[in-house]
Amino acid sequence: MKSIINIPLFVALSITTLLIGCSGNYAFNSNVKGDNVEEYFSASHVKIYENEKAFSGAKNYLGIVEGEDCQAKSHLAPPDELNARTQARQAAYKLQANAIVFTSCVNIESKQCVAQIVCYAKAYQVTDAQ
Repeated sequence: MKSIINIPLFVALSITTLLIGCSGNYAFNSNVKGDNVEEYFSASHVKIYENEKAFSGAKNYLGIVEGEDCQAKSHLAPPDELNARTQARQAAYKLQANAIVFTSCVNIESKQCVAQIVCYAKAYQVTDAQ
């Protein structure tokens, strides 16, 4: 006796079974909080300039800012200048700056950190020349 399989029915049942198995209630968890999105991306609103002569328009000096990165334990990653500079740009943004000129980044000794780097900069509000 020969068994006849209805191929279209078999394909339809297989696809239905796959779709039902994949349609779970999945949640997405993130460490990015909606209220802090502006703070997370604030550094991108502050442009880095080599010096004040690079400004094309009027400038308003807002103050000195700093950022730091700390290696808390010896088995963790060493401090990164990029992280320190990003923190300084975030601090400049809080002063309503849109431009920054870095003056120095230095390694400092600290009791709280195995190694630490601090970057200093001047924050400006710059109006582009038209």
